[in-house]
Amino acid sequence: MSLSVIGIFLGLAALGMPLAFSLGTSALAGLLLAGFDISILPSRIMNAVNSFPLMSIPLFMVTGELMLKAGIMDRLVDLANAFIGRVRGGLAQVAIISGAGLASVSGAAVADASALSSTLVPSLKKQYGLGFSAGIVAAAANLGPIIPPSGAMIVYAFMAGSSVSVGGLFMAGVVPGLILFLALMGLCWLIAWKRDYPVSGQPVTLANILHQARRNVLVFMLPVIVIGGIVFGAFTATEGAAIGCCYALFLGFFVTRKLKVRDLPDVLLTAAKTTAVVGAMIAFASTVTFLFTIDMLPFKIAGLMEGLTDSPFVFLCLIAVMLLIVGMFLESNAAYIMLVPLFHPIALQYGIDPLHFGFVFVLNLVIGMLTPPVGVILFVVCGITKVEMGTLVRESWPFIAAMYVLLFLCMVFPGIVTALPNAMGY
Repeated sequence: MSLSVIGIFLGLAALGMPLAFSLGTSALAGLLLAGFDISILPSRIMNAVNSFPLMSIPLFMVTGELMLKAGIMDRLVDLANAFIGRVRGGLAQVAIISGAGLASVSGAAVADASALSSTLVPSLKKQYGLGFSAGIVAAAANLGPIIPPSGAMIVYAFMAGSSVSVGGLFMAGVVPGLILFLALMGLCWLIAWKRDYPVSGQPVTLANILHQARRNVLVFMLPVIVIGGIVFGAFTATEGAAIGCCYALFLGFFVTRKLKVRDLPDVLLTAAKTTAVVGAMIAFASTVTFLFTIDMLPFKIAGLMEGLTDSPFVFLCLIAVMLLIVGMFLESNAAYIMLVPLFHPIALQYGIDPLHFGFVFVLNLVIGMLTPPVGVILFVVCGITKVEMGTLVRESWPFIAAMYVLLFLCMVFPGIVTALPNAMGY
């Protein structure tokens, strides 16, 4: 039965049916094949989406959209320029710093890609050409789901259950996110040096750094308040997201003064569209997961894995290869919703730290967002910048390679992921 459900889902998805409806149709077909009364489908759907933690997803999306409408990108670019100064490839490094700053308030790669592409590419392409400029913003946008807060980590934690906390997973991404940030900065400098791109930017002055720091201190209080409150247990992820929305409204209306009342319907509509897609997939996937459990698919997969290897590292390598392939063809939210309930329990049987496995799983699929043929970030950047897909993929490969090196390091040295959350009691 499980193979039939998977086959129906993949077949419908290949024909172009939206993934949420492919999941729903395969769930309905699975119930009929298993002989269940299809009247259980509505109740399972309601039980899946009637969840307080899930409310954090639309609230974080609204927060990110509000910050973009409030003109935060301009402030982030000015702050980054103050620290970089006149160096070769300086504007490229400003883009990476801006992406990291945006990641700390949005947590969504697609929103970050849209903001960075529309804001920075016009300036970047004057110095580096369109291809490299688009590759830079695509790589910078992929910091969004790695540096907390992260919408992807919230979805993973929800699908994994009580063994993984959102705060712990957020902290698991801090050190790897910093390593990736530094690696992307170094790559920008190296490529600029090899291609002899011009030196750009203004000289670094303490007065300008202090001015930009004072100008942005209230902006960066948002991640401090929200992430700090979640990590130290002052409030839940959902409550933190709600606080973030209120703070973003305050910044937009009273600090930057660029947010207008007329912007709010677009903000809410954009967040609602994305949330509806994720919610529909979670709703229908709950029935698919129920069918897999009835068919004992997790136990069958666990037995197969244990027959192949008893090494946790080899298991992680097998998962990485599988997610590499999955990430090429399946949208990341669908992958979390379908695969986390299957493989997270198996990872626990291998004795792998749940935060370690969770971050490696998320990082795998984040890289998939930059990998053709279904790399969603590639499509967003191409759509906004009008760069050819082949050119963007060619310019993005050095950054993708850096992400795979980070993935390998996290698999070989779990402490990179787990040291900080463990030190904080997770």
